Amino acid sequence: MPGIRNNGALALGGIALAALLGVIGHLGVRDLDPVSLTVSDYAVSESGGVIHLAMLTLGVASALLVPALGRLAGPGVRAGRLGAARLLLAMWAGGLLLAGLVPTNPPGTEMGTAAYVHRYASVVAFLALPVVGWLLAAHLPTGARTRHWLRVLAVASLLLAAAQIWSAYPGDRAFYGLIERVLILSEVTLLALLAVALPAHSHARTGRREVTPVRAASVAGRPR
Repeated sequence: MPGIRNNGALALGGIALAALLGVIGHLGVRDLDPVSLTVSDYAVSESGGVIHLAMLTLGVASALLVPALGRLAGPGVRAGRLGAARLLLAMWAGGLLLAGLVPTNPPGTEMGTAAYVHRYASVVAFLALPVVGWLLAAHLPTGARTRHWLRVLAVASLLLAAAQIWSAYPGDRAFYGLIERVLILSEVTLLALLAVALPAHSHARTGRREVTPVRAASVAGRPR
């Protein structure tokens, strides 16, 4: 399906651009510690506009994959699982867009309404995407290796999210920023793998549909 392939290519381009912008947003900041402070803390620094742009770009890239999931319905694909994956992927994309539009508070200041909106939008996003990867692992990949890595990244992301929650409360924010950055790396990698697997899966299914009528016609035309 050309639509799915185009969406996958655009999503991959957006993911790569968002990653580049995220790195650029860190380069100009020297008075913040990436091990203890979050990416959102960098987003309210002097060069924070680039970080916000990275969040928005990643959100848009993710949103491109949502309609592509709707075209996967067919034999062997559970409708309930597919619907849940679409909803969760939309929550991931929406959470990123909301977090990119609503900034958090500067480090060391009291949290306001906007900061809480930013925080919980981010929490929803980072918990939603690993579940998407796990739900789709049995349907998207063309090989066992892709299935394996989707599940590995999904589990790793959930474990890292749990580690960050621990750090935020009983852990006295130990390595809070570092854990978040590893979590982001894991989830962005998972998202990129989905963007690659979606078009590949669609192409394989389209090919099977095209071959089957040809085989049927050839069998029907054989002399008995």
